[in-house]
Amino acid sequence: MKHHLLEAVKKYENEIINFLREMVAIPGESRDEKRIIERIKQEMEKVEFDDIEIDDMGNILGRIGNGKRIIAMDCHVDTVGIGNPAQWKVDPYKGMLHEGKIYGRGSVDQRAGMAALVYGVKLIKDFNLFSDFTLYITGTVQEEDCDGLCWQYIINEKGLKPECVVITEPTDLNIYRGHRGRIEIGVTTTGKACHASAPERGKNAIYSMNKIIREIEKLNDSLAVDPFLGKGTVVVTNITCKSPSLCAVPDECYIHLDRRLTKEETKEIAIKEIEKAAEKAGVEAKIEVLTYNLPGYKGLVYPTERYFPTWLLPEDHLLLKSSINTFNTLFDKLPVTSKWIFSTNGVATMGMHKIPTIGFGPGNEQYAHSSDEHVPVEHVLKAAAWYALFPSIYVKTLEKGE
Repeated sequence: MKHHLLEAVKKYENEIINFLREMVAIPGESRDEKRIIERIKQEMEKVEFDDIEIDDMGNILGRIGNGKRIIAMDCHVDTVGIGNPAQWKVDPYKGMLHEGKIYGRGSVDQRAGMAALVYGVKLIKDFNLFSDFTLYITGTVQEEDCDGLCWQYIINEKGLKPECVVITEPTDLNIYRGHRGRIEIGVTTTGKACHASAPERGKNAIYSMNKIIREIEKLNDSLAVDPFLGKGTVVVTNITCKSPSLCAVPDECYIHLDRRLTKEETKEIAIKEIEKAAEKAGVEAKIEVLTYNLPGYKGLVYPTERYFPTWLLPEDHLLLKSSINTFNTLFDKLPVTSKWIFSTNGVATMGMHKIPTIGFGPGNEQYAHSSDEHVPVEHVLKAAAWYALFPSIYVKTLEKGE
């Protein structure tokens, strides 16, 4: 079977390349995904999915099979922006193919995953790799803005709760079983405005915030460490102030914190740490977990707290075993098992809803969000074969219970 799958996927190489290049050529930052969703729908129709739906948030869900075991394979289809165009050596929206790699924004993060998923379904149909499963291929939106929001909607509002999820973010064709969580925190200090020619008459909110920032910088050196997931971190990522004019002492200052949470760290722990930092600084401050409430491309607003829990699939879980078995069956070797550095939709599927989740995707995550973003075509082909074989091996592994 393995040789047949790996040979068969090569027959679709040109179609996969063209599909991926066309997707990369479609700009689709968070909340502007309509065109890329429509393009994916066309390819799903070409492959003849059993059912295709675009929900009210704008996610596309393609289904094949009618078995009792509900499996989902997820690919977010939105991208970040291109940043400074001068840093790109190629057109970020051309999908250039060069020496076996496809370049451009969204190539590895993560439209390569979608190209591999759609043609993985084609291979399932070609080789009749059906067993007692229903497979959903999800092209999800707004992940770059608010990871996991799409799956909160799919689970809570559509009532679709699969028994396992495969995240197709780039893993360099390794098996990933988790990552740190994160929380976005806002800190605000207030002061008293006065004319800048006589600053002693007022209270500078920036100076107060500076004392807190120094304590937060120290805090970053003493956060918890997990041997697998790594260290918790906290970083000031933005600072703004309010002032009557540039000739006045600011009466308000605000900082945005990105707090990465390792194993056993929670929202409550993170908030208390920032509160203690303000106490040590001797400054009163408003400290809050932020909320995401921006409308998607279909106009839907689905508010959520910007808290994204840590998740980690146990080493003895049957989902991990079936993922490894799939890899070993195809490639005659054991995969590397690791974790992502960044965050994914797994914060919702497993972090919030406790659905066993695993990661396997084409390309290397170090090129995500970079001006050198690219993915090897060979990775996309191999990933398609893995996605085709995984559902049947997963069902077989669960039936054996070993």
